[in-house]
Amino acid sequence: MSLISQNAVLKQQRDKKLDREIADVSPIAHADEEVEPVDELKLKKSKKKRRSDSDDSSKQKACKTEQEEMKRLEGFLFGNLYTPIEFDKDTYGDDDGHEQMAKDAPLFFMDRSTSNEMVVYEEDLCPMGKEDLNEERKPAWVDEEEERTEVDIVRVNRLRKLRKEADEHVISGADYVARLRAQHAKLNPGTEWANIDRKSAHHCISEDESDDESGVTIARGFDVAEGDDILRSNDELVIKGSTKLLPGLLEYSRLVDANAEEPSNGPINSVQFHRNGQLLLTAGLDRRLRFFQVDGKRNPKIQSIFMEDCPVHKASFLPDGTEVIIAGRRKFFYSFDLVKASVSKIGPLTGREEKSLEVFEVSPDSSTIAFIGNEGYILLVSSRTKELIGTLKMNGSARSLAFADGGHQLLSGGGDGHVYHWDLRTRKCIHKAVDEGSITGYALCASPDSSLFAAGSSSGIVNVYKREEFLGGKRKPLKTIENLTTMVDHIKFNPDAQILAISSRMKKNGLKLVHIPSFNVFSNYPPPRFSVQYPRCLDFSPGGGFMTVGNAGGKVLLYKLHHYQNA
Repeated sequence: MSLISQNAVLKQQRDKKLDREIADVSPIAHADEEVEPVDELKLKKSKKKRRSDSDDSSKQKACKTEQEEMKRLEGFLFGNLYTPIEFDKDTYGDDDGHEQMAKDAPLFFMDRSTSNEMVVYEEDLCPMGKEDLNEERKPAWVDEEEERTEVDIVRVNRLRKLRKEADEHVISGADYVARLRAQHAKLNPGTEWANIDRKSAHHCISEDESDDESGVTIARGFDVAEGDDILRSNDELVIKGSTKLLPGLLEYSRLVDANAEEPSNGPINSVQFHRNGQLLLTAGLDRRLRFFQVDGKRNPKIQSIFMEDCPVHKASFLPDGTEVIIAGRRKFFYSFDLVKASVSKIGPLTGREEKSLEVFEVSPDSSTIAFIGNEGYILLVSSRTKELIGTLKMNGSARSLAFADGGHQLLSGGGDGHVYHWDLRTRKCIHKAVDEGSITGYALCASPDSSLFAAGSSSGIVNVYKREEFLGGKRKPLKTIENLTTMVDHIKFNPDAQILAISSRMKKNGLKLVHIPSFNVFSNYPPPRFSVQYPRCLDFSPGGGFMTVGNAGGKVLLYKLHHYQNA
């Protein structure tokens, strides 16, 4: 066999072997020049396959690691969820978990008592000790000259509000700083939920207290931080913090007029706050009854009612807040139901010939409405049935009324200069005495607790009496206020009886605020740069924070009294 024939045989054998190797890649191969490209394609395919295999394996490893980490965290937070609990073995499976477990707080407390009662030790309930609770933050820097410095708080007008007593003049520097901080906290109250010191005191249970129903007893010998628990005491719910109002200057600011959205076209004769402290009633000779929501910024109007045949001389809420009684110089009056939003016309009263029911008062228990009638008669009307239930008769003409003792007694004054006390349960006069220096009484008002009452006369004099002493026969008033020279037609105590407002519609700026019990007039009201014009009516909000004054120009002035926190 020749070399040529041998080479041909070897070539054929090599071609067959190559065809078998690349059968999956290229089924057609006939010539030597096709071997080279088929070989490169094979290498590329194999590399791509190896790369995809390596990517899949890395993804599987990452997924498996992530699942193991999630299980470990779930077990750390919620306990053994995937493996049964085995005692004397590490829960977390590693030393780090064991160290973390040791650092955490104990999950159980030990019952160290020998009786059947479950004793809870405060060291288990409250991890924070007494020293931590009572520890105060130390100041970063202390000025040593504060103790040696003295400040005269009377010399500068804007510092007089820092006085705690009326005759206080000079205080130390440290006390001055403390009072400034207290004044800032008063004007800028913080949020209750952010008071950490107050909350921390409630985390621990007070000493030697037990709950008989639950059988939990606090062990003796452990002291806790002092603090009142809202679940154990109702002091903060029923006892309001009261601070004394100092005489001299009254802290107030004027706000947007209460009826700025819709001023009246005539004089304002009545303004009164609802018991919720947000709803304000205004009424006047323009025959409209308006309601405003008082917020001190915009005071939006809620509703307006037109009385076609009755210019309003007086309108008043019932103390329970369900109705408004509206009266004028007519022999009938109106009742507006706030719940049903309906107006009812009542009268004339049976058996009476009065042509005017413009002066009336409502009892604090919302049961009786007292109208002034003709010839010294006082008409008692039931607020529920709106029917006449009785009459009272004075010797002279009746001009003013005021309820006392929760509505069980009625005070009246008039043309004979006497002040009458009536017992409404027996309908009899229990006391009558002369109002000192009064010729004709035009205004009466009793304090909310009925301990004081004030009487104003046609000469502008206002006498303040202690009611018990007056009933006992003492005729001398506690104080005679002579700051007005014209007829006093409106008197009003504020809710805590620390301010007495007196006004006269006969004189411009005829409004004074009197401090009780010093009986000194606040010298900075009315404001010198802003006139209240001719005041005709006024009222204080239930919390004492707002004061409104209605004048003859149809405006209702609104003031914020900074001493009081609530409206």
